[in-house]
Amino acid sequence: MSQPKSCKQTIRQRAICLLILQATPLAAFGQASPFDTGADSLLTWALGIAMPIAALFIIGLGIAALVGRISAGLAVGCIVGIALIFGAPQIVTWMRGMFGV
Repeated sequence: MSQPKSCKQTIRQRAICLLILQATPLAAFGQASPFDTGADSLLTWALGIAMPIAALFIIGLGIAALVGRISAGLAVGCIVGIALIFGAPQIVTWMRGMFGV
């Protein structure tokens, strides 16, 4: 009960096509997406500009709290907020690892 030669060839061709179709997306996932590259570049640029501004803002908060213009709780809250903003990438990475995403 052997199959005709053309049928074996067709099955072989289908198997090769299926293998190529399954392997193609895996090769595509190995490359960095343009969105990720652009988002990383934008984040680096924004952090480069925001870092000196945040430092000056913290200095201003400290001076204002020292002379009694604002409460110490507000100054600490602002500093914690700035730390959360700058630590957002690490926090997201930590949370994704915690939930297995």
